[in-house]
Amino acid sequence: MKSKLILVEGLPGSGKSTTARLIHDILIEQGVNAELYMEGNLDHPADYEGVAYFTEEEFEDLLIESGSLSKIFQEWVTVKRGRRLLPYMKMKNELGSGFPGELFATISKKDVYELPFEVNIAVVSESWEEFAKQAPSEEKVYIFECCFIQNPVTVGMVKYGAEAEETTDYVKELAKAVMILNPLLVYVKQDDLEKSFRKAVAERPDDWFNGFVNYYTSQGYGAEKGLRGLEGTIEVLKARQQLECKILEQLTMPVSILDNTQFNLVNHKESLRKETVKKIRIEEYLS
Repeated sequence: MKSKLILVEGLPGSGKSTTARLIHDILIEQGVNAELYMEGNLDHPADYEGVAYFTEEEFEDLLIESGSLSKIFQEWVTVKRGRRLLPYMKMKNELGSGFPGELFATISKKDVYELPFEVNIAVVSESWEEFAKQAPSEEKVYIFECCFIQNPVTVGMVKYGAEAEETTDYVKELAKAVMILNPLLVYVKQDDLEKSFRKAVAERPDDWFNGFVNYYTSQGYGAEKGLRGLEGTIEVLKARQQLECKILEQLTMPVSILDNTQFNLVNHKESLRKETVKKIRIEEYLS
């Protein structure tokens, strides 16, 4: 059976973004129709990025508050199972200064990943189920970077301090939704988590670092443990790594764990070509 979905996961600084791009490049080189969705893609077919959730009543209140923009909001909103889903980041990109900052801030508080944990699970799981229903009809391989494990673990453990079992069950729910696509999970790891994360911090903007540290230490697991700053963030990442390793052990889909400690691009690509990409049965796409 063809594999229609490759999921690329790993901790920040592990090289998962590079890995996802390399897998895409290898597939394209071999004539396979592949589509890559990186973290932050506002057009993601399964997950939500920059999308706000409203009940019917809440959306009616928003229309009243939005004044002259109410008609535009009605044109952009999608209704799924009674839920109102508004892609506010795409709207902001299109409207620019025409989207008042105060109104944008109000809507962003309703982001899918700001919802209570149980509601987030329901909304996101249903979206993955819908994706899995339509993907089999398309002759392509989807590649998703860091939304399958990272998002559930981040919102569950990091944001809400949820029990490990609850977060694990969330990932299993997504896995169940996409099993029809014969998915392959590629997990990129580093021998020295602290070294790889410090390397990522040195290479990225201060705004990224400050936002990351704040998210990881001001709420959920980090706040409960009294962790602060860079050192505290590393401790949260270590706990996240332990949880993700336990999750990997419980998944029934094929998992390729790749050691990217050396950050050798040529060797990493060759390893992907030999040990991972061949598992999607490329010949079935070319027959």
